Amino acid sequence: MKRSTILILVLFLTACSGGRQSAPSNLDNACSMKSTHSGWFKDLRKVERKWGVPDYVILATIHQESRFVAKARTPLKFALGVIPMGRRSSAYGYAQAIDGTWDWYRSSTGKRSAKRHKFRDAVDFMGWYMNESNKRLGIAKTDAYSQYLAYHQGHTGYKRGSYRSKGWLTAIASKVQARANMYKAQLASCRRR
Repeated sequence: MKRSTILILVLFLTACSGGRQSAPSNLDNACSMKSTHSGWFKDLRKVERKWGVPDYVILATIHQESRFVAKARTPLKFALGVIPMGRRSSAYGYAQAIDGTWDWYRSSTGKRSAKRHKFRDAVDFMGWYMNESNKRLGIAKTDAYSQYLAYHQGHTGYKRGSYRSKGWLTAIASKVQARANMYKAQLASCRRR
């Protein structure tokens, strides 16, 4: 075969494969996720070294935001119950980052080509945002509950305490903290093996 034919074939197969973007089958077992999506955990280690945010906090937040679906979007809004009127927000990808915050991240970090549906970029974004929450609001990077509230409400909303009147949101933040605790214990267990 000619080199050009082989190159075209390799490029075609690479484009078709698209990488692993399916959600893990067992979202309640961090060790299982680690064995099936080992590249994710390499990315998470880089984020922890760079931003100081533990993998279990990011994993619990991703679970809540997108259930590990790479191209997750918010539901459509409908007029008269049938006419699509766009999405509820611009949130997209693993991290469910909205357009404005994603643009802030890209300009702040210089990562102009970062994509919200790429796990590596999404977790770097989350590490960066949670590091900003630590600097601006004093939230510990290990505090999944408060980090989630600041992530959901934004730094200004968190500072104002807008979450205090939203019992549904504090209940979700408690679930994120519980899941972070669960993932932390599981990862400690499978790291010893």
